Amino acid sequence: MCSLVPKEPNNLTIGNCQINGQVFLAPMSGITDAPFRMIAQSLGAPAAVSEMIASEELFLNRKESIRRARNHINAVPSNPFIIQLAGREANMMAEGAEIASDLGADIIDINMGCPAKKVTGGLSGAALMREPQRALRLIEAVVRAGRCPVSVKMRLGWDDGQINATVLAKSAENAGVSMITVHGRTRCQFYKGKADWQAISKVKQSVSIPVVANGDVTSIKQAVNALSVSGADAVMIGRGAQGQPWLPGQVAEYLKSGHIKADPTLQSELQILLWQYIETLFHYGRDLGVRCARKHLLWSLDRHAAKIPALTQIRRSICTAEEPNQVMELLKRFYGTAMESTPA
Repeated sequence: MCSLVPKEPNNLTIGNCQINGQVFLAPMSGITDAPFRMIAQSLGAPAAVSEMIASEELFLNRKESIRRARNHINAVPSNPFIIQLAGREANMMAEGAEIASDLGADIIDINMGCPAKKVTGGLSGAALMREPQRALRLIEAVVRAGRCPVSVKMRLGWDDGQINATVLAKSAENAGVSMITVHGRTRCQFYKGKADWQAISKVKQSVSIPVVANGDVTSIKQAVNALSVSGADAVMIGRGAQGQPWLPGQVAEYLKSGHIKADPTLQSELQILLWQYIETLFHYGRDLGVRCARKHLLWSLDRHAAKIPALTQIRRSICTAEEPNQVMELLKRFYGTAMESTPA
């Protein structure tokens, strides 16, 4: 493991898009919706990828898929709008790519890494790594159909007996893909064990396009280590940003300047959470928004409730409150109690 020293800053060029930093917020189903991406980018994340969107659902103009593919009007204008598509039929992926371009996508990302059973059961996501020829046909179709650069997110392989990320990455580059992201686990590992950043280095050495290392990047130190071990051009942060959307921005700032930006104060964290809550209600509508926001609230609250027992009951009330105004008042009470309980 390396010491906490940043690499030389390396902005990325993805086709005709410039990424002003070395950090991406990962696509996470049901999590990286437009409000969360907007908050993370406003707090310094150079780029954020949309939730996974089924190409067929997008083609059928399903309301939920269109909402997933929607950018946020307050997103950082200089950051690229990246839509991730999933599917297994080349024609549907091509249609989805055209629609994503029409919706304003600057980059289209192809999902070949999702390990979820409901995705791989439909032979999409990481299941495509078991069918490299089909995967290549999908890639070629999206590259031909899209009017913007294409990236691919994959795992190391399906299982330990089928590690083929390097071969697939080479084929993707030859087909016209502009960037590869590799999660340093196989599909069968899901999120168990440790991400193998060293294995990602083999992919990096095999292609000339930018490679992004993903998996277990939950701190500045881990980001630096992941870049050092993998030789990748950037890192992608997923679960580490849950409950702390400022983390990608902190990592990006450190990699640029060597400056460690402090975590938000409790008062600032409250304001961020209220902002995200209001934006979530606006995005989904009141009733659905209240439900969709809960997981984000709890990721933030649990970090403090674990240390301060007096917060447990307030947290419980926030979990069950249905009225947005009541939720916001409880959040203020929660953080007020946390501030009173935290030594100056």
